[in-house]
Amino acid sequence: MTAAVVERKAEDFKSEVKVTWCPGCGDFGVLNATYKALAEQGYDTKDVVVVSGIGCSSRFPFFVSTYGFHGVHGRALPIATGIKMSRPELEVVVFGGDGDAFAIGAGHFVHACRRNIDMCYVIMDNAVYGLTKGQYSPTSHVGFVSKTTPTGSSEEGINPLMLAIASGATYVARGFSSKPKDLTKLIVDGINHKGFAVIDCYSPCPTFNKVNTFNYWKDETTPLPAEHDPRDRTAAITMALTDDPLYLGLFYQKEGDSFGDRVGARSTGDAAQTQALVEKLIAKYS
Repeated sequence: MTAAVVERKAEDFKSEVKVTWCPGCGDFGVLNATYKALAEQGYDTKDVVVVSGIGCSSRFPFFVSTYGFHGVHGRALPIATGIKMSRPELEVVVFGGDGDAFAIGAGHFVHACRRNIDMCYVIMDNAVYGLTKGQYSPTSHVGFVSKTTPTGSSEEGINPLMLAIASGATYVARGFSSKPKDLTKLIVDGINHKGFAVIDCYSPCPTFNKVNTFNYWKDETTPLPAEHDPRDRTAAITMALTDDPLYLGLFYQKEGDSFGDRVGARSTGDAAQTQALVEKLIAKYS
């Protein structure tokens, strides 16, 4: 962050647009945690860009008073990459759902992880397509009954944490929208991390998913053991593979150069040299 840190309030980041999610949606918890995280960082609203794709969760930019870009389905990450690479001084935070991230956007997700782009991606994982009225999603479990799987899904759900770690993300965490204090810290730390930060957040859909409810995830989740070392990639994979219980917290973190650092290191010459080269080429071919 290049701007001076000043005292902010969560209300500073609330836009005038009414939040239109269904009552009881877990995304409210993620939104409030984001307001608090941005306030804690002391950002000016002009120094932050919120990017999203398509889905219930992707309405996020409308509800935040920062700059925002509401992209097309599954394309939030390439849009965010372009913003970050062209304006590296801006904080870029991406929001989406499990369908946007792991179905049509899965290819972009893998490449954003391996590039280690310096931005934070918060995925509101409700294991169902809510915007299109209740189809199964990439994170739905085997046997999940929906409009598109009336006899139950035959597919294994994607493990977002395993996919992120295996693909090269350098900050991988899991949150729960019912634990806003913990989620706020994960978002703050994810934004501050130099590299690609992935936060998969259980965010129940009370309208279309009657299985993965707040009570379900409350019963199934527990914090990572205090002795877990997020620098240990093998241990992170072991914890990510564990499904009884489902762990919450920071699974993996690796310090190092981001994609922007590596691109910058390969650039040569200053602005004056670049201008001189351009003028020389223009003179040669005009």
